[in-house]
Amino acid sequence: MPKTFTDLTRHTLNGPTMGTRWSALFHAASDFDPVPVETAMAAAVAEVDAQMSTWKPDSDLNRLSAANPGEWILLPPQLMEVLAAGLEVGRATGGAFDIGMGDAVTAWGFGTDPAEEARIRAARVKPRRPAHEVLELDRAQGRARKSEAMVFDLSGIAKGYGVDRLAQTAKAFGIEGALLAIDGELRAIGTQPDGSAWTVAVEAPDPDRRAPHSIIELTDTAVATSGDYRHWVEVGKRRLSHTMDPRRGMPLTASPASVTVLAGTCMIADAWATAMMVIGQERGLPFARSVGLSVLFIGHEKAASTGTGYFASEETPVGA
Repeated sequence: MPKTFTDLTRHTLNGPTMGTRWSALFHAASDFDPVPVETAMAAAVAEVDAQMSTWKPDSDLNRLSAANPGEWILLPPQLMEVLAAGLEVGRATGGAFDIGMGDAVTAWGFGTDPAEEARIRAARVKPRRPAHEVLELDRAQGRARKSEAMVFDLSGIAKGYGVDRLAQTAKAFGIEGALLAIDGELRAIGTQPDGSAWTVAVEAPDPDRRAPHSIIELTDTAVATSGDYRHWVEVGKRRLSHTMDPRRGMPLTASPASVTVLAGTCMIADAWATAMMVIGQERGLPFARSVGLSVLFIGHEKAASTGTGYFASEETPVGA
Protein backbone atom coordinates (compact mmCIF):
# COMPACT_ATOMS: atom_id res chain seq x y z
CA MET A 1 0.00 0.00 0.00
CA PRO A 2 1.22 3.57 -0.68
CA LYS A 3 2.53 5.58 2.21
CA THR A 4 0.16 8.14 3.71
CA PHE A 5 1.10 11.55 5.08
CA THR A 6 1.07 10.21 8.64
CA ASP A 7 3.56 7.48 7.70
CA LEU A 8 6.21 10.04 6.74
CA THR A 9 9.01 11.43 8.87
CA ARG A 10 10.09 15.05 8.57
CA HIS A 11 13.82 15.51 7.99
CA THR A 12 15.73 18.76 8.42
CA LEU A 13 19.38 18.65 7.34
CA ASN A 14 21.90 21.49 7.42
CA GLY A 15 25.58 22.32 7.54
CA PRO A 16 28.13 25.09 6.95
CA THR A 17 29.07 26.35 3.51
CA MET A 18 30.29 29.56 1.83
CA GLY A 19 30.38 31.52 5.06
CA THR A 20 26.77 30.65 5.90
CA ARG A 21 24.69 27.43 6.09
CA TRP A 22 22.84 25.16 3.71
CA SER A 23 19.60 23.43 4.63
CA ALA A 24 17.24 20.81 3.28
CA LEU A 25 13.69 20.01 4.40
CA PHE A 26 11.84 16.94 3.16
CA HIS A 27 9.62 14.06 4.26
CA ALA A 28 10.35 10.39 3.76
CA ALA A 29 9.23 6.97 4.91
CA SER A 30 9.99 6.17 8.53
CA ASP A 31 12.67 3.65 7.54
CA PHE A 32 14.49 6.13 5.27
CA ASP A 33 18.10 6.81 6.33
CA PRO A 34 18.91 10.55 5.91
CA VAL A 35 22.62 10.21 6.74
CA PRO A 36 23.76 9.36 3.19
CA VAL A 37 21.69 12.28 1.88
CA GLU A 38 23.28 14.67 4.36
CA THR A 39 26.74 13.42 3.46
CA ALA A 40 26.10 13.79 -0.27
CA MET A 41 24.60 17.26 0.11
CA ALA A 42 27.52 18.44 2.22
CA ALA A 43 29.91 17.10 -0.42
CA ALA A 44 27.98 18.81 -3.24
CA VAL A 45 28.13 22.29 -1.72
CA ALA A 46 31.74 21.74 -0.60
CA GLU A 47 32.63 21.04 -4.23
CA VAL A 48 30.96 24.28 -5.32
CA ASP A 49 32.86 26.20 -2.66
CA ALA A 50 36.18 24.57 -3.57
CA GLN A 51 35.74 25.48 -7.22
CA MET A 52 34.17 28.95 -6.96
CA SER A 53 35.37 30.55 -3.73
CA THR A 54 37.30 33.80 -3.80
CA TRP A 55 38.40 33.11 -0.22
CA LYS A 56 40.23 29.87 -0.99
CA PRO A 57 43.58 30.66 -2.66
CA ASP A 58 43.64 27.34 -4.55
CA SER A 59 40.06 27.48 -5.89
CA ASP A 60 39.56 26.94 -9.61
CA LEU A 61 38.07 30.42 -9.92
CA ASN A 62 41.16 31.99 -8.37
CA ARG A 63 43.33 30.00 -10.78
CA LEU A 64 41.42 31.59 -13.63
CA SER A 65 41.81 35.05 -12.11
CA ALA A 66 45.56 34.56 -11.72
CA ALA A 67 46.09 33.21 -15.25
CA ASN A 68 47.87 35.28 -17.88
CA PRO A 69 45.73 36.86 -20.60
CA GLY A 70 45.46 34.55 -23.60
CA GLU A 71 46.29 31.42 -21.57
CA TRP A 72 43.76 28.58 -21.76
CA ILE A 73 42.89 27.23 -18.30
CA LEU A 74 41.26 23.84 -17.81
CA LEU A 75 38.25 24.12 -15.51
CA PRO A 76 35.74 21.63 -14.05
CA PRO A 77 32.34 21.39 -15.79
CA GLN A 78 30.43 22.77 -12.79
CA LEU A 79 32.44 26.00 -12.83
CA MET A 80 32.14 26.22 -16.60
CA GLU A 81 28.35 25.99 -16.26
CA VAL A 82 28.22 28.85 -13.76
CA LEU A 83 30.62 31.01 -15.77
CA ALA A 84 28.50 30.49 -18.89
CA ALA A 85 25.32 31.49 -17.04
CA GLY A 86 27.02 34.53 -15.53
CA LEU A 87 28.25 35.71 -18.91
CA GLU A 88 24.81 35.19 -20.47
CA VAL A 89 23.05 37.27 -17.80
CA GLY A 90 25.81 39.86 -18.19
CA ARG A 91 25.10 40.12 -21.92
CA ALA A 92 21.34 40.23 -21.39
CA THR A 93 21.66 43.11 -18.89
CA GLY A 94 24.29 45.12 -20.74
CA GLY A 95 26.84 44.45 -18.02
CA ALA A 96 24.62 45.22 -15.01
CA PHE A 97 25.54 41.73 -13.83
CA ASP A 98 29.30 41.34 -14.14
CA ILE A 99 31.35 38.43 -12.80
CA GLY A 100 34.56 40.39 -13.45
CA MET A 101 34.27 42.70 -10.45
CA GLY A 102 36.59 40.78 -8.12
CA ASP A 103 39.13 43.63 -7.88
CA ALA A 104 36.44 46.09 -6.79
CA VAL A 105 34.92 43.63 -4.31
CA THR A 106 38.32 43.14 -2.68
CA ALA A 107 39.26 46.82 -2.81
CA TRP A 108 36.14 47.84 -0.89
CA GLY A 109 36.74 45.31 1.88
CA PHE A 110 34.25 42.57 0.94
CA GLY A 111 36.96 39.98 0.32
CA THR A 112 39.67 38.55 2.54
CA ASP A 113 41.32 41.94 3.24
CA PRO A 114 40.09 45.26 4.65
CA ALA A 115 39.28 48.14 2.32
CA GLU A 116 42.30 49.88 0.85
CA GLU A 117 42.20 53.39 -0.59
CA ALA A 118 44.81 52.81 -3.30
CA ARG A 119 42.99 49.74 -4.63
CA ILE A 120 39.67 51.58 -4.44
CA ARG A 121 41.07 54.35 -6.62
CA ALA A 122 42.45 51.80 -9.06
CA ALA A 123 39.13 49.95 -9.26
CA ARG A 124 37.23 53.17 -9.91
CA VAL A 125 39.46 54.91 -12.43
CA LYS A 126 40.54 52.09 -14.69
CA PRO A 127 38.56 51.57 -17.91
CA ARG A 128 36.32 48.58 -17.35
CA ARG A 129 35.18 46.09 -19.93
CA PRO A 130 32.49 43.66 -18.77
CA ALA A 131 33.42 40.02 -18.29
CA HIS A 132 31.28 38.89 -21.21
CA GLU A 133 33.62 40.86 -23.51
CA VAL A 134 36.81 39.55 -21.87
CA LEU A 135 36.24 35.90 -20.97
CA GLU A 136 36.02 33.21 -23.65
CA LEU A 137 34.69 29.75 -22.82
CA ASP A 138 35.41 26.57 -24.74
CA ARG A 139 32.87 24.27 -23.09
CA ALA A 140 33.61 21.36 -25.42
CA GLN A 141 37.22 21.30 -24.18
CA GLY A 142 36.39 22.44 -20.63
CA ARG A 143 38.63 25.48 -20.72
CA ALA A 144 38.52 29.27 -20.54
CA ARG A 145 40.77 32.20 -21.33
CA LYS A 146 40.59 35.94 -20.85
CA SER A 147 41.79 38.58 -23.28
CA GLU A 148 43.00 40.91 -20.54
CA ALA A 149 43.71 40.84 -16.81
CA MET A 150 40.54 40.34 -14.79
CA VAL A 151 39.65 39.13 -11.29
CA PHE A 152 36.45 37.11 -11.14
CA ASP A 153 33.84 36.96 -8.40
CA LEU A 154 30.80 34.66 -8.41
CA SER A 155 29.21 35.81 -5.16
CA GLY A 156 26.08 36.86 -7.08
CA ILE A 157 25.46 33.42 -8.58
CA ALA A 158 27.44 30.64 -6.83
CA LYS A 159 25.13 30.24 -3.83
CA GLY A 160 22.18 29.85 -6.16
CA TYR A 161 24.06 27.17 -8.05
CA GLY A 162 24.85 25.50 -4.74
CA VAL A 163 21.11 25.29 -4.03
CA ASP A 164 20.58 23.70 -7.44
CA ARG A 165 23.21 21.10 -6.55
CA LEU A 166 21.32 20.35 -3.34
CA ALA A 167 18.18 19.85 -5.42
CA GLN A 168 20.01 17.54 -7.82
CA THR A 169 21.28 15.51 -4.88
CA ALA A 170 17.81 15.21 -3.37
CA LYS A 171 16.40 13.95 -6.66
CA ALA A 172 19.21 11.42 -6.97
CA PHE A 173 18.03 9.88 -3.69
CA GLY A 174 14.46 9.66 -4.96
CA ILE A 175 13.19 12.59 -2.91
CA GLU A 176 10.21 14.03 -4.79
CA GLY A 177 9.39 16.97 -2.50
CA ALA A 178 11.90 19.19 -0.72
CA LEU A 179 12.82 22.76 0.12
CA LEU A 180 16.55 23.52 -0.27
CA ALA A 181 18.31 26.71 0.78
CA ILE A 182 21.57 28.57 1.17
CA ASP A 183 21.10 31.93 2.86
CA GLY A 184 18.44 33.88 0.92
CA GLU A 185 18.43 31.51 -2.05
CA LEU A 186 15.85 28.71 -2.06
CA ARG A 187 14.51 26.07 -4.41
CA ALA A 188 11.41 23.92 -4.07
CA ILE A 189 11.09 20.44 -5.52
CA GLY A 190 7.53 19.28 -6.00
CA THR A 191 5.09 19.91 -3.17
CA GLN A 192 4.69 19.12 0.50
CA PRO A 193 3.29 15.65 1.32
CA ASP A 194 -0.28 16.95 1.52
CA GLY A 195 0.00 18.43 -1.98
CA SER A 196 0.34 22.04 -0.87
CA ALA A 197 3.05 24.36 -2.11
CA TRP A 198 6.11 25.17 -0.05
CA THR A 199 5.61 28.43 1.85
CA VAL A 200 8.51 30.89 1.94
CA ALA A 201 8.76 34.32 3.55
CA VAL A 202 10.33 37.28 1.77
CA GLU A 203 12.22 39.13 4.47
CA ALA A 204 11.48 42.76 5.22
CA PRO A 205 14.62 44.82 4.43
CA ASP A 206 15.29 45.83 8.03
CA PRO A 207 18.89 45.54 9.29
CA ASP A 208 17.81 45.60 12.93
CA ARG A 209 15.40 42.67 12.95
CA ARG A 210 14.23 39.70 10.93
CA ALA A 211 10.56 39.82 9.99
CA PRO A 212 8.54 38.75 6.95
CA HIS A 213 7.51 41.31 4.36
CA SER A 214 5.38 38.93 2.32
CA ILE A 215 4.76 35.24 1.74
CA ILE A 216 5.15 33.33 -1.51
CA GLU A 217 4.33 29.74 -2.43
CA LEU A 218 6.75 27.62 -4.42
CA THR A 219 6.27 24.45 -6.45
CA ASP A 220 9.18 23.35 -8.63
CA THR A 221 10.45 26.94 -8.54
CA ALA A 222 13.48 28.77 -7.20
CA VAL A 223 13.65 32.16 -5.50
CA ALA A 224 16.55 34.43 -4.67
CA THR A 225 16.72 37.74 -2.83
CA SER A 226 19.46 40.35 -3.03
CA GLY A 227 19.50 43.37 -0.72
CA ASP A 228 21.59 46.16 0.74
CA TYR A 229 20.60 45.78 4.39
CA ARG A 230 22.69 42.82 5.66
CA HIS A 231 26.20 43.30 4.24
CA TRP A 232 27.77 46.73 3.84
CA VAL A 233 30.80 48.92 4.45
CA GLU A 234 30.67 52.25 6.24
CA VAL A 235 32.31 55.25 4.54
CA GLY A 236 31.92 58.31 6.72
CA LYS A 237 28.30 58.24 7.82
CA ARG A 238 27.12 56.25 4.82
CA ARG A 239 26.49 52.55 4.52
CA LEU A 240 27.43 51.21 1.11
CA SER A 241 25.96 48.00 -0.27
CA HIS A 242 28.09 44.92 -0.95
CA THR A 243 26.56 44.83 -4.44
CA MET A 244 28.93 46.46 -6.90
CA ASP A 245 28.04 49.01 -9.57
CA PRO A 246 30.02 47.72 -12.57
CA ARG A 247 29.93 51.09 -14.28
CA ARG A 248 31.71 52.84 -11.41
CA GLY A 249 33.77 50.11 -9.79
CA MET A 250 32.24 50.79 -6.39
CA PRO A 251 29.29 49.75 -4.20
CA LEU A 252 25.83 50.86 -5.24
CA THR A 253 24.93 54.25 -3.78
CA ALA A 254 21.28 54.18 -4.84
CA SER A 255 19.39 50.92 -5.14
CA PRO A 256 16.23 49.16 -3.99
CA ALA A 257 16.33 47.85 -0.44
CA SER A 258 15.88 44.35 -1.86
CA VAL A 259 14.94 42.51 -5.01
CA THR A 260 13.39 39.03 -5.10
CA VAL A 261 13.33 37.00 -8.32
CA LEU A 262 11.60 33.72 -9.17
CA ALA A 263 13.00 31.44 -11.86
CA GLY A 264 13.31 27.80 -12.82
CA THR A 265 16.76 27.41 -11.28
CA CYS A 266 18.25 29.11 -8.27
CA MET A 267 21.43 29.96 -10.19
CA ILE A 268 19.42 32.06 -12.65
CA ALA A 269 17.25 33.61 -9.92
CA ASP A 270 20.37 34.54 -7.93
CA ALA A 271 22.08 36.24 -10.89
CA TRP A 272 18.99 38.17 -11.93
CA ALA A 273 18.31 39.36 -8.37
CA THR A 274 21.79 40.87 -8.29
CA ALA A 275 21.34 42.38 -11.75
CA MET A 276 18.02 43.95 -10.79
CA MET A 277 19.62 45.56 -7.75
CA VAL A 278 22.00 47.31 -10.14
CA ILE A 279 19.37 48.17 -12.75
CA GLY A 280 16.94 49.53 -10.15
CA GLN A 281 13.16 49.54 -10.01
CA GLU A 282 12.45 52.29 -12.53
CA ARG A 283 14.22 50.54 -15.39
CA GLY A 284 13.99 47.09 -13.88
CA LEU A 285 10.22 46.65 -13.92
CA PRO A 286 9.75 47.24 -17.66
CA PHE A 287 12.89 45.21 -18.35
CA ALA A 288 11.53 42.32 -16.26
CA ARG A 289 8.27 42.41 -18.18
CA SER A 290 10.11 42.38 -21.50
CA VAL A 291 12.01 39.19 -20.64
CA GLY A 292 9.20 37.48 -18.69
CA LEU A 293 10.89 37.70 -15.31
CA SER A 294 8.93 37.49 -12.03
CA VAL A 295 10.42 40.10 -9.72
CA LEU A 296 9.53 41.91 -6.50
CA PHE A 297 11.18 45.25 -5.68
CA ILE A 298 11.05 46.57 -2.11
CA GLY A 299 12.06 50.18 -1.59
CA HIS A 300 13.60 51.80 1.44
CA GLU A 301 10.25 53.41 2.22
CA LYS A 302 8.88 49.86 2.63
CA ALA A 303 6.77 50.28 -0.52
CA ALA A 304 6.71 47.31 -2.86
CA SER A 305 6.14 46.90 -6.57
CA THR A 306 5.82 43.67 -8.46
CA GLY A 307 6.86 42.91 -11.98
CA THR A 308 4.56 40.76 -14.05
CA GLY A 309 5.89 37.71 -15.81
CA TYR A 310 5.90 33.97 -15.68
CA PHE A 311 7.80 31.35 -13.75
CA ALA A 312 10.56 30.35 -16.13
CA SER A 313 10.85 26.61 -16.55
CA GLU A 314 14.03 24.70 -15.91
CA GLU A 315 14.21 23.84 -19.60
CA THR A 316 14.08 27.49 -20.71
CA PRO A 317 15.29 29.63 -17.80
CA VAL A 318 15.15 33.39 -18.11
CA GLY A 319 18.45 34.68 -19.38
CA ALA A 320 19.59 31.39 -20.90
